[in-house]
Amino acid sequence: MTVNANSFLFGVATSAYQIEGATKEDGRGPSIWDAFAQRKGTIRDGSTGEPACDHYRRWREDLALMKELGIGAYRFSIAWPRVLPEGKGRVNPKGLAFYDRLVDGLLEAGITPFITLYHWDLPLALEQRGGWRSRETAYAFAQYAELVARSLGDRVPFFATLNEPWCSAFLGHFTGEHAPGLRNLEAALRSAHHLLLAHGLAVKALRASGARQVGIVLNFTHVEGEDREAVARTDAYHNRFFLDPLLGSGYPQGIFLGEHPMPIQPGDMEIIAAPIDFLGVNYYTRARVAPGEGLYPVRYLPPKGATTSMGWEVYPEGLYLLLRRLSQATPWPLYVTENGAAYPDRWRGEEVVEDPERVAYLQAHLEATLKARREGGDIRGYFVWSLLDNFEWAQGYTQRFGLFYVDYPSQRRIPKRSALWYQKRIAEITADP
Repeated sequence: MTVNANSFLFGVATSAYQIEGATKEDGRGPSIWDAFAQRKGTIRDGSTGEPACDHYRRWREDLALMKELGIGAYRFSIAWPRVLPEGKGRVNPKGLAFYDRLVDGLLEAGITPFITLYHWDLPLALEQRGGWRSRETAYAFAQYAELVARSLGDRVPFFATLNEPWCSAFLGHFTGEHAPGLRNLEAALRSAHHLLLAHGLAVKALRASGARQVGIVLNFTHVEGEDREAVARTDAYHNRFFLDPLLGSGYPQGIFLGEHPMPIQPGDMEIIAAPIDFLGVNYYTRARVAPGEGLYPVRYLPPKGATTSMGWEVYPEGLYLLLRRLSQATPWPLYVTENGAAYPDRWRGEEVVEDPERVAYLQAHLEATLKARREGGDIRGYFVWSLLDNFEWAQGYTQRFGLFYVDYPSQRRIPKRSALWYQKRIAEITADP
């Protein structure tokens, strides 16, 4: 199958806190992840996002890797506390200048910048004033979005407001696995609403600042099970909770027992459902479920087939079914903005790290994407997670998702077989017929 490189973006994805390092340099303020990682027992290996992949200093080296891959687009996030150390008010010119250089470098290399404004690193100063539990954070986010768009929007065609707000709300405030580490359903629901409100307010601010393509990135899980109610409840929790309000359908009901009311004010749902230009789709695995007990009465069944080192089942059919469903249920062009797998890669000094399982994973999921596109889905891009091994949130540096192996003591980047496969596959698919 030949795909026109101008109509379909092949890319890679990263996020600021996971790769940049330099968490205390050039005026960057602290984020909730800097604070969370300092707490004992929160990160599997006791690590932090310092120095991560030292991308703040080594971005030119990483850009050269991207150019060598032959990708058409690079999805990266802006570190909010690097640009606005207190979350609002005082601007850090050195922080903006870093992203200005990065964008210019990408364009010089012929790579399209695809910016995510929020990939979980909320400025700590805002968290101390209530974080996403406070409505004021949504307005601060809109101001931040406007600032970035006015600085970079003349050169950046794609702006995603939020990455995976489900994780920010529920892993950060309900299960406590992610920053800020709360375990309170009411806090999670308040945060979910204010994240969506922030998105809607930012859409308006971005458009007013001249942004061309504005969207959002959600994480999706294909759900299967024999019990219809358990499947519906899980689908509402993982997939529809953020998607339905964007479609103007309001929040799905009956997910939790003893559910708290959402903090909706007049006009909020209209703001949240502001028209967007694309939907980013992050997919890694499926969920098999059965009835359970407790506040969220669903039980997750063990994987049926092969798993990654995260314990996630390898199920490319789920991506195909998901893209087909979203193509029918939403009015927006779709981009697979994250897809990838962690495996226990080892480097022993060789020039290429062999990772056959990742090659097979990516090949199957890319083909699932292209199959959905051939069948009429308006799917316009596929981004591998991730360019580099990096700080994998609560897992620290114990999980490796990268196309390039990072030897953290030396910060050397070593290509994996999957990088060479992706390079070749992009060339094959985009070749002139």
